[in-house]
This record gives sequence, C-alpha cells and structure tokens, in this order.
Amino acid sequence: MIEQVFSEAVTKPKGNQAQLKITILGGGSFGTAMANMAARNGCDTTLWIRSADVATEITQTRINKKYLPDFELDSALKISASLEESVLGCDLILVAIPSHSFRAILQQIKPFMTAQAVISLTKGIEPNSFCFMSEIIQQELPQVPYGVVSGPNLAKEIVAGMPTGTVVASHSDLVRHAVQTSLHSAVFRVFASDDIYGVELGGALKNIYAIAMGMAAAYKIGENTRSMILTRALAEMSRFAVKLGANPLTFLGLSGVGDLFATCNSALSRNYQIGFALGKGQSLDEAIKALGQTAEGINTVIQVRKRALELDVYMPITNALYEVIFEQAPALNMALSLMKNGHRSDVEFVLPHQHNLLSK
Repeated sequence: MIEQVFSEAVTKPKGNQAQLKITILGGGSFGTAMANMAARNGCDTTLWIRSADVATEITQTRINKKYLPDFELDSALKISASLEESVLGCDLILVAIPSHSFRAILQQIKPFMTAQAVISLTKGIEPNSFCFMSEIIQQELPQVPYGVVSGPNLAKEIVAGMPTGTVVASHSDLVRHAVQTSLHSAVFRVFASDDIYGVELGGALKNIYAIAMGMAAAYKIGENTRSMILTRALAEMSRFAVKLGANPLTFLGLSGVGDLFATCNSALSRNYQIGFALGKGQSLDEAIKALGQTAEGINTVIQVRKRALELDVYMPITNALYEVIFEQAPALNMALSLMKNGHRSDVEFVLPHQHNLLSK
C-alpha cells in the first residue's frame, strides 16, 4: 500500500520531474554534500541538522564550518533543526546519520512518515547487533520503500564538482529512479543495482582496509605492498559478503573496488586518517579526538571480526588489524598476515572449491 502511495507521490505532475521534495537527515560532510547536490539539481531540498544554532548559522553563512568550511552551499538549500517540518510531506528521506544513532533517528521520524521512501547514506554496521542500515530500516519502518547509496564518494571532492559516480541499490525500480533523478548530474553519475546487501557490505567493509592502509602509509610502505593490500582486501570483502548472501560481482563495481580504492588511497578519508595516526604512535582515543568526526571503520573492525569468526570466514587482514588496535600487537603483524597461507587462489571463486581447502 505504501509503495503505491509513494509511486503516486513521486510521479505526480510537478512541471519538472526533478522537483522532488528531498530531506537529508544529518549535517556531516557527506550528508551536506548530497543535500547540496540535490538542491543544485533543482529538487526542493532540506538538510536537517540536530543543533538549532548550527542550522541558523549555516542558513545565514551558507557554509558548514565544521565539516565543509571551504565551500559555499547552494542558495536554494534549506536548513532545518525540526524533524517534523523536514520529514512531513517530502518524497525521499536520505539518512546520513552515524550507524550508532541510525536506529534512534528512524524511531523519531516514524510518527511523521506517510509515503516517503527511506535511503541510507551511512556506510557502517550497528554496534552489537551486526545490523546493516537497510535491515534497521526494515525493522523500524517495515512497510516503507527503501534503498542504500554507496560508492567512492569523498564529500569534499563532490562539493568541489569533481566528476564521480555512486550506486543506488533497491528492490524497487521506482526508488532507484527517484534517487537517480534527484542526484544525477553532469559531474555525479548515479548507477543502479538490486543487490542491496552487496552494495551496503562494500561500503561498510572497505572502511576496515582504509584504516589498514593509513597505518601502512605511516610506515612508508612501497607500491608493491600497497597493491597487495588492496587486492587481498577485495578478496576478504567478497569472501565475507558471499557468505552473507551477496553477489560477488557487485564488488567489481563502484561500491566495491571503486570505493575501496578511493578510501584506501586518499588522505581525505576519515578511516585512512585514523589508521595513519595510529601508525604514527597515537592512541585510538587521541586519533579519534584529533579527527573530530565519526570513523565508522573502528566499529566495523570489531563487528566484522566477531562475525567472521562465527562464520569461519578467512579474514587475515581484519584479524591482524584488530590485534594491532585492541591487543597492542606489533604493526608488523599486518605485513605478516599477508604472507601466510600461500596456497590460496589469487582470485576468489576461480579455482575449484577443494583447491582452496588447502589454505584452511
């Protein structure tokens, strides 16, 4: 029923199909970047920010000083601290809230929901439950059309107008089309997928390896080692994801290898910065405090290592990183983890299954 109402809402005559009413929940760097993109595309766009004082400041200055201080936001973008006003009557709700607060914000907007679709922009896993954001949407808003957006999307580059792409995954053709209509532009291409779990897993898991790569960069590793980390990270990601029911081919796209490459090779990546700081000898608390933003990868390391052990999935980089961060193991363990079990296949799922048993 709600799917039908949503269909009527987003296809009703508006003079221009791009005039969808969009709300982005969360005024961090990525939420702000997506809100700015939607506003530039001509959508009726509201960015919800928890702090009324910050909302007023951004409205007046057109600058998000904390997260994107060097960029002026589109004049058409509306800023609000009222959840009710932001959610009521909109067509799409894009949620860019850290994973640990994602469920709570859905519970808060539930009384204001009518026919909106809910799209997760969050790349992470809920602490303790091992729930992905799409699962939280289904649990808290079970009848709502939903999807996820993920890809190699560094917020500062998006706001600066540098060409990039992303992926929207949903079981609903209409949801995918609505998100593409809202966000697609000459410099931001939005591809489509129906593999929600695969796209979401790619976005969450790559944060682990961004920390590992940042830590390795602090030790001034060579290009050979960097390439090995990236390719073995992709193997770990796809191995784990397939165990959970995702399509391994999804990891060849933007939400897999694309996001992995961008996040593991950019000093703009928060998780890379955390890893670099740890590699330079800072404590985890010091690194997080210096960053001043949420680095989803720390929680992801904990959650994925626990689940991988339960599922008996071979993830040496993840295990070694956990030991370095939380058990004070020497950083050399990261390098040693790449050199073990040399009888594995170079590319996952290529050699016959029994061949890979040699590595067990």
